[in-house]
Amino acid sequence: MPRRTATLLASTLMLIALLCAGVLIPVPYAEMTPGPTVNTLGEHEGEPVLQISGRKTYPTTGHLNMTTVRVTGPDYRMNLLEAVYGWLDPNSAVVPHKTLYPEGQTAEQADQQNAEEFSQSQESAKAAALQQLDIPVATQTVVGTVLKDKPADGLLHAGDVIKTVDGKNVQQTGDVAKLVTQHKPGEKVVFGIIPAKDAAAAEKKGRRPEGPVKQVTITTVSDGGRAVVGIQAQLDHIFPFPINVKLADVGGPSAGLMFALGIVDKLTPGGGLTGGKFIAGTGTIDDRGKVGPIGGISMKTIGAREKGAEFFLTPKDNCAAAAKDTPGGLRLVKVGSIGDAVQALKKIREKNTAGLPSCSTAGR
Repeated sequence: MPRRTATLLASTLMLIALLCAGVLIPVPYAEMTPGPTVNTLGEHEGEPVLQISGRKTYPTTGHLNMTTVRVTGPDYRMNLLEAVYGWLDPNSAVVPHKTLYPEGQTAEQADQQNAEEFSQSQESAKAAALQQLDIPVATQTVVGTVLKDKPADGLLHAGDVIKTVDGKNVQQTGDVAKLVTQHKPGEKVVFGIIPAKDAAAAEKKGRRPEGPVKQVTITTVSDGGRAVVGIQAQLDHIFPFPINVKLADVGGPSAGLMFALGIVDKLTPGGGLTGGKFIAGTGTIDDRGKVGPIGGISMKTIGAREKGAEFFLTPKDNCAAAAKDTPGGLRLVKVGSIGDAVQALKKIREKNTAGLPSCSTAGR
């Protein structure tokens, strides 16, 4: 065989081997791409995203779009060729798999975590929005989580309102652990609760659950020498009128800011907060209205601009990353709270955009 032919054949076989290796060899990475954006002021699949009853609402204009990121699933393993293609694609981000999914987390666990974070973000968004509007919101302590195979399993349930522990009134969430740990492991503790079903029925009508109070006795066990029953208490809000978010197939906490702004807009007279502009954004939010950072910021700005957004409300801690590669025609607006966002919307509405706080690669 001529040397030139042999060299060509060897090169071809090597290329085929490399391509096969690229397809067959898994790499510990995951991929993020821009996901759908949804106008919180509008409809999704034929239903209003934000549904408010029992309170006067007002017409809105423009867009306040929440943004999302598509990610490969926790069980999916990219091959080398997919990773290289993703690295070269400006509309994709390839990150270490453990960045998105902790080691050992199953697909079911990831889905459950995302659903819980999404649900909690809605509650915090409602609380932050009503606080911004100076509408009082009552709170109560509830059972947040019941740990499997612990003493409370089957006796207490998520959503049960904790009124008393050993006959002492529970004023704040931390009181529960404080009162339980006053016992020694093996001793009994008595919870006075309003069952979750009764509490939900009262809250649906905008009322504080008042009773009847059910007494539940649980024997504590040791956890590092402390007496525990195996629950996690959390703060729950009692909203003065029903506010529901209708949006399926979305998870995680990052839509909190945009949900809160949508609620504020619908409850504010005067023609809307946006001035008819297309505004998108992202950010977690807590009950007090503080905006926190999220993941996948560059994918969200790309998705927002592709849909027509002109302004993007950006958590201040994401500003530096977002500013490194901002899509043309999209203006980043730095926010640290719902109050910042409302003020920014006012400037946009009044065409006073020169005074908007902006993002830079230098960070804050």
